[in-house]
Amino acid sequence: MPASFMPSAQELMRFAPEMLLTLAGTLIMLLEPFTESGNKSRLAWLALGALLAALGLTAVSAADPGPAFSNMLLIDEFGTFFRFLVLAVGVLTILISTHYLRSGGHESGEFYALLLFSIVGQCIMATANELIMLFIGLEVSSIASYVLAGYLRDDKRNNESALKYFLLGSFATAFLLYGIAWTYGITGTTDLSLIRSALLNPASRPNEVLTAAASAFLFVGLAFKVSAAPFQMWTPDVYQGAPAPVTAFFSAGPKAAAFAMFLRIVLTGFEPLKKEWEPLLWVSALATMIIGNFAALRQTNVKRLLAYSSISHAGYVLVALTTHSGPGAAAAMFYLAAYCFMNVGAFAIITHVARRDERYVEIADLAGLGTRQPLMAGLLTVFLLSLTGIPLTAGFFGKFYIFKVALDQGFIWLAILGLLNSALAAYYYLRVIVVMYMEPAPEGEGELPAPAAGVLAAAVGSAIATFFLGLFPSSLLDFADKARRIFN
Repeated sequence: MPASFMPSAQELMRFAPEMLLTLAGTLIMLLEPFTESGNKSRLAWLALGALLAALGLTAVSAADPGPAFSNMLLIDEFGTFFRFLVLAVGVLTILISTHYLRSGGHESGEFYALLLFSIVGQCIMATANELIMLFIGLEVSSIASYVLAGYLRDDKRNNESALKYFLLGSFATAFLLYGIAWTYGITGTTDLSLIRSALLNPASRPNEVLTAAASAFLFVGLAFKVSAAPFQMWTPDVYQGAPAPVTAFFSAGPKAAAFAMFLRIVLTGFEPLKKEWEPLLWVSALATMIIGNFAALRQTNVKRLLAYSSISHAGYVLVALTTHSGPGAAAAMFYLAAYCFMNVGAFAIITHVARRDERYVEIADLAGLGTRQPLMAGLLTVFLLSLTGIPLTAGFFGKFYIFKVALDQGFIWLAILGLLNSALAAYYYLRVIVVMYMEPAPEGEGELPAPAAGVLAAAVGSAIATFFLGLFPSSLLDFADKARRIFN
């Protein structure tokens, strides 16, 4: 191989977290056949150790930012932010998963390897500076996610979830790839910085119709990945059918990485087209909030309720994206971090209450939780109040910053409608709290076992993060504000 194509030690160090996770995932798959069924938890510890080591390598690589592999990857504060976020989600997911899989007799190394491979793809999505590399990261994450959705092969709900996710995900990916192809055809490059230069140059600016078509194709692919209207229809069925820990993972890690990709494309490569993107994002943000919140009002299954809730929260992030500004990017980053912790924490409690084979996933099954297990009920209450946007929680400041940026940038009606949607969401979140504390436990359900150590650790850790970001929001917002300056 010519020396010019050999990556330097500096570039390899910048890509070290992804390489470590790939090696760890491969090692877990090799060790799986030689690990006795009663010792599969050792593979979970290996995956957890790899994620913690990757967090350390991410901090080391952040000390020496810059491009890698011919500028296809860009290790900057923005990418580092999302790297930390998806790795943290991975750690919480493993803590939630171990007891769930062991109690159902489904524990195997495949699960943890797939989880690591999906996170590798998400890290690439967060740091990619080129459309083809973004597509590769997306596919690495998506393929592993399709398998995770159907991990319980004997469960019809899992099979349906995986099939719907795969078919609709492949359909959306085709649109995204078609948009990348059109972008290359009209600009002659897939590098985001060069695309921006081509669109800014009056002498070489592509035909407006072709540019609009390329943007539309990209939007379809991106909107599907973040569960934005009108491409959100897959979310409730996939979230309900997938194993509860996998649903927790889907609702946070892949969504955060997809928004990282969305932000980079819209605010760098396609920044000159912000006036063309604005009405599209405006309408999608409003429709996503309305569809998510009104559909959640009718749900009796708590996983479907949180699925529609997830759709509505994607709408709030799209409000920040619609402003097409650096402060909007910072607000979106803060909100995504807050959302990941409070949503994974909520799903940790749901995983515990659902028990083996997920027999108890209706809102009515949470009745009496306040007396049966006050700690778990209290933790779920914290997450639901944060999702509502109650002060002193991360959710409050997340929504505050998003709507403040919208008002500052002149999107007054979008901010007002977003606030009304947020008020509407309070009804279905508070309904769950009322059921936990004001309705008696259902008869014949059996005693609810004590929470597993991993589930409790994930829930408590998420609650601490939710309160910390609510009490000291500047600790994260200052970093997000520095990271967003790459978009200025």
